[in-house]
Amino acid sequence: MCGLCGELRFDGQMPDMGMIQRMTARLEKRGPDHGGCYSDGPLGLGHRRLSIIDLTEHAHQPMTDQELGLALVFNGAIYNYPQLREELKTKGYHFFSDGDTEVILKAYHAWGERCVERLHGMFAFAIWDQRSETLFAARDRLGIKPFYYNQQQSCFRFASNVQAILAGGGVDTSIDAVALHHQFTLHAVIPAPRTILNGVRKLQPGHCMTVKADGSVRTRRYWQFPATRPEQPVSEDEWLEHIHEALREAVRKRNDIADVPVGVLLSGGLDSSLLVGLLAEIGKSDIRTFSIGFEDHPDEKGSEFEYSDQVVERYATNHRKFHIPNSEVLKRLPEAVDAMAEPMFGQDAVAFYLLSEQVSKEIKVVQSGQGADEVFGGYFWYPRMMSETDGTPVERFARHYFDRDHEEYLHTVSAAYRGEDYTSQRVAELLAEPDADTFMDAVLRMDVTTLIVDDPVKRVDNMTMAWGLEARVPFLDHELVELAARCPPEFKLREGGKYPLKAIARGLIPDSVIDRPKGYFPMPALKYVRGDFLDFMRDILNSQACLNRDLYSRAYVDMLLAAPEMHHTRLQGSKLWHLALLEFWLQRNVDDQS
Repeated sequence: MCGLCGELRFDGQMPDMGMIQRMTARLEKRGPDHGGCYSDGPLGLGHRRLSIIDLTEHAHQPMTDQELGLALVFNGAIYNYPQLREELKTKGYHFFSDGDTEVILKAYHAWGERCVERLHGMFAFAIWDQRSETLFAARDRLGIKPFYYNQQQSCFRFASNVQAILAGGGVDTSIDAVALHHQFTLHAVIPAPRTILNGVRKLQPGHCMTVKADGSVRTRRYWQFPATRPEQPVSEDEWLEHIHEALREAVRKRNDIADVPVGVLLSGGLDSSLLVGLLAEIGKSDIRTFSIGFEDHPDEKGSEFEYSDQVVERYATNHRKFHIPNSEVLKRLPEAVDAMAEPMFGQDAVAFYLLSEQVSKEIKVVQSGQGADEVFGGYFWYPRMMSETDGTPVERFARHYFDRDHEEYLHTVSAAYRGEDYTSQRVAELLAEPDADTFMDAVLRMDVTTLIVDDPVKRVDNMTMAWGLEARVPFLDHELVELAARCPPEFKLREGGKYPLKAIARGLIPDSVIDRPKGYFPMPALKYVRGDFLDFMRDILNSQACLNRDLYSRAYVDMLLAAPEMHHTRLQGSKLWHLALLEFWLQRNVDDQS
């Protein structure tokens, strides 16, 4: 797990290695263990390393293989690298390191760009072929690892976060009007390749790209999967058996493929509790678990310790529990926003940031339960969508998901940013992709391949990596995702959702954890806005920077400020927090660059 960056010049100039170092410096928290740079002709690379697999200097990056004429920067973890290594040895390849990084180099030489189809794990990487002067980049199937880029007439730059791209200079930081529409209607999800800034794009999950020194760029989708029923009928017991085995294997790989201890972020919900149960089931002992809680609010509890404590007691885990007062949340909020590669509305971003700070003092790698709700239909809006019969697929989806309908969006932003209903157009395209048997099959596939990528998955990556902590997400194992997509939606949504996981969990974790109402990482102060938090948001939205930016309709801002606890989205987010967060992110990231 690391941070990467680079520049490929198209104009015959040499890369500015001072600029590469500035970019690399913005990635230091992602990789506190080692930093390095590399240049060859028109290309410069930078890397920051978090040592997880092969802790020796032989696995430092950028990694070069002069015999093959290749150089690599890589972020992630390849869980099947031991098998690939042995296969490559039979082809005559020799290895100078013991980790997964060198396996990617050799795999690319052996199989070309098709190597990505053989990699099982989470990854973003770029390989430079010295002989053909070609840069090959790829992102994992579920977008767990980020890959941002900036393409200019003179060069192509890339990095693991937007801040490193901006540090390179010369980036168009104007607001992308289409992305802004997504930001405020789609729960801050801006589907790749767009970002909120016109000058920054991101490689889509399951895609690879080839960039040549002559300026030509080619992008290819290398992974997609059907959401259709198998040709041979599968019984419910067989589904449970297949899912149980796939999930158990996903958990095992993410525990075993590391040269450092691996813990679990234990929220007290079904998903993270099941991870602990599965680790115990495969014979792991001395399991390390970590939980966090916040101050209670009259309308919502701030912690779920009563549930996580039961799991800890059952398995006698080596447990650490952290309680964070609201005063600490507000004081540390700017740091968390600085760690966001893109502006994020999810209230649990700050929670993950503060939890990761504490966990990183004791361990380098954790497993986390992100993805279970999307893969197995755990959110409250899924049954509501499935029961809908009126309207187009987009209308059925929008009624239960969109933060703002298009009409409200037009009242949210200033006249300069009012345009078409871009979000409905994009969602319609995604829902219409082939090989989905039903509307809910299409919805769940879109969620896994698009919505989750730029919401919870991105939050977990950004907030953990801000402290040099690697988060592994077994529920987003691509083989498990492919299997679950073939499973009937009504089976997954039974008993309020995630029925297969609930059935597998019986006997592994306490029934009270399985049967409890669906919980969310609680951060009441960012949902029920009052007191110091309200003052903080009011100051941001009334600041001169915000007024000069003229992004929002002042009438809409005044309406929210007049009754901050009255305006929530369909997903129970604070609309006031949405506006304040985006403006604050722009002030701390974009305005500082000008």
